[in-house]
Amino acid sequence: MKVMVGVGCDRDVAFATLNESVRLGLRRVGLTEGAVAGLATIDKKNDEVAVLELAEVKGWPLFFFNAAQLSQVPVPNPSETVRRYMGTPAVSEAAALLAAGVGSEGLILEKFKYRGADRKHATVSIALMKEN
Repeated sequence: MKVMVGVGCDRDVAFATLNESVRLGLRRVGLTEGAVAGLATIDKKNDEVAVLELAEVKGWPLFFFNAAQLSQVPVPNPSETVRRYMGTPAVSEAAALLAAGVGSEGLILEKFKYRGADRKHATVSIALMKEN
């Protein structure tokens, strides 16, 4: 079983916060890092140090989607706050689904919110990839 992990985060989130949010998210669905095929987020995070570092440290391909692409994906937990700041109602759920190439039925972890010791927030969603 392979999954795509979608992430969203506050600007300048600590690596430890993002890493822990992904670890906890995987644990909630009974998976380990070995199941992760890649990391996905919004293109506005293409300079977010923690996101880039997480992908590099874990050896995961990183996928970026723009707000227009993400806003086309129906998700169970849209957010007006996310829409206001990012131009799309969802980042982590929509990014996970797009990267996995599946619809909302493939979402095995809905938006999981985590607040780190740095007092910043990270969100994680996990989508099961289609079997070939």
